[in-house]
Amino acid sequence: MSKRRSRVPRSFITRAVLSIVMIAVVMVVGIIGMNQLEGMSYLDAFYFMALLATGEGPGFTPLTVGGKLFAGVLAFVSVGTTVTALLFLFGPFFGSVIKQGWERVEEEVEKEKEKLEGRD
Repeated sequence: MSKRRSRVPRSFITRAVLSIVMIAVVMVVGIIGMNQLEGMSYLDAFYFMALLATGEGPGFTPLTVGGKLFAGVLAFVSVGTTVTALLFLFGPFFGSVIKQGWERVEEEVEKEKEKLEGRD
């Protein structure tokens, strides 16, 4: 039996796991914090954090001063973590796409230069 090689690179799987862990840690901290500070149910706190972390903005405002401060700080942390996790996960893919695009542009520029030089 021959070993079939996975089509998904191991580095991508590692980045995916790390990205999920980063987001999960922020979500758990936020859910527990909103449960303790605001008395939200875990489901409401999850909903609140999901909207906060994706930049959508929660549907309701925390009532306590501590909850508002916690949510404000967590807004920066959670959005930053989500964006960082996505860039960490998909950055190499987009980087390779951009690199291939620039290589094509450079090839086309060289072709046009050769055409122009041939006319002189």
